[in-house]
Amino acid sequence: MTPTITSQISFDLKQVPTDLYIAGKWRPGASARRIDVLDPSTGLVISDVADATVEDALDAVQAAYDAGPAWAETPPRKRSEILRRCFELMVERKDMLAELISLENGKALSDAYGEVTYAAEFFRWFSEEAVRLNGEISTAPSGANKIVVQHQPIGVAVLVTPWNFPAAMATRKIAPALAAGCTCVLKPATETPLTAYALAALYAEAGVPDGVVNVITTERSGAVVSKMLHDPRVRKLSFTGSTEVGRKLLHEAADTVISCSMELGGNAPFIVFDDADLDAAIEGAMVAKMRNGGEACTAANRFYVQTGIVEAFSQKLTERMAALTVGAGYSKSTQCGPVINRKALDRIGGLVTDATERGGKVLTGGTALDQDGFYFPPTVIRDVPADAAIANEEIFGPIAALSTFESEDEVIAAANNTEYGLIAYVFTRDLGRGLRVSERLEAGMIGLNRGLASDPAAPFGGVKQSGLGREGAHHGILEFCETKYIAVTW
Repeated sequence: MTPTITSQISFDLKQVPTDLYIAGKWRPGASARRIDVLDPSTGLVISDVADATVEDALDAVQAAYDAGPAWAETPPRKRSEILRRCFELMVERKDMLAELISLENGKALSDAYGEVTYAAEFFRWFSEEAVRLNGEISTAPSGANKIVVQHQPIGVAVLVTPWNFPAAMATRKIAPALAAGCTCVLKPATETPLTAYALAALYAEAGVPDGVVNVITTERSGAVVSKMLHDPRVRKLSFTGSTEVGRKLLHEAADTVISCSMELGGNAPFIVFDDADLDAAIEGAMVAKMRNGGEACTAANRFYVQTGIVEAFSQKLTERMAALTVGAGYSKSTQCGPVINRKALDRIGGLVTDATERGGKVLTGGTALDQDGFYFPPTVIRDVPADAAIANEEIFGPIAALSTFESEDEVIAAANNTEYGLIAYVFTRDLGRGLRVSERLEAGMIGLNRGLASDPAAPFGGVKQSGLGREGAHHGILEFCETKYIAVTW
């Protein structure tokens, strides 16, 4: 195969590894099959990667298992220094990594740079947490013994990541796993595997020992992941993806009672009260909606705007969305790149059609662009009814769906009327109202007068069917630990 490579990329794509990374070695899959990788900006094939079999996956598990004892016994300071070096190398190579992300994902280059910075920060944060995994000592209330509590590495972890943040979703799992003393097998999405392989080479250069991080790509995700989860050597699953797939994996993990961390789907409400700072709300809306072109689990999905401010908000949001430059992700002038593939493009178009058939009014955009690549323009739809699919499904695209509300109680009831509960956004000048509403919203995270809440130092995760566990903060490293209690008398 001869890949079609855009002239706008400054590095040689052939330098990026495309084989499986197992036990510190690059190797083809046992079947010799390959998986095409597309550039969403053109729809053309740019590379291909190895297609792992079940046997390849079990080899990766074996490699992680074999490397486990030595890595767990590595002094925390040494693990910390290796993680810190991963951070430094990512920062040094931010240009290449950002272009690679944009090339295989389609996101605007500015978003790709933001992702590299965010992804690298997990290595810096958890390099600091690695040396602060403290236990506890206390006296039993009866006085009979001392209570000693330790946090030990849980063991081999299977990490499954999505395509929308190919660097950050991997480092958000790998960094705490390694900091805790665990080894892992990463299965990235087949849409965006190149970033994962480029980073695997970087980890090795930073000093991560062979077998500590293994990376496999496969088109048979269900069978491959299932086999790994039923292997007694695997003790942890960390998954980011859809709620539908998350449910299936929880069923699989139940067979061997594997510890699970799940970051699943979202349906984020973005609530704007009449007393909100309009300019701040618009800026927040543009970040919450258009970061990564709307292809984010944290993206604002349902805009609820109080009736007194809805006209002004709708007008300004429409102006801002209509003014965005749509184009190839890696073009420096692009502000909104393509969506990931044809399936996503068709799905988004269907959501818009359903909303308009139910009474929604398109203020800008609304129709896929007729050109090569997978482009849907930034879109604003007004008066979206509660029964529209776009109000009940994760959009994962550049579409803002607006509805109105009258009272605080009304909007809280509407915002909570979903199986999801990942994040919510609230804009109001009344701090008391903001905190009161934040407490009543059923979400794991709240952006109060902010359109961006994600931070490696903060616990990321949702409630209800948006997930289990937390990533980031000190909570993130504890997800990869077993807590051991020792009763002792001295």
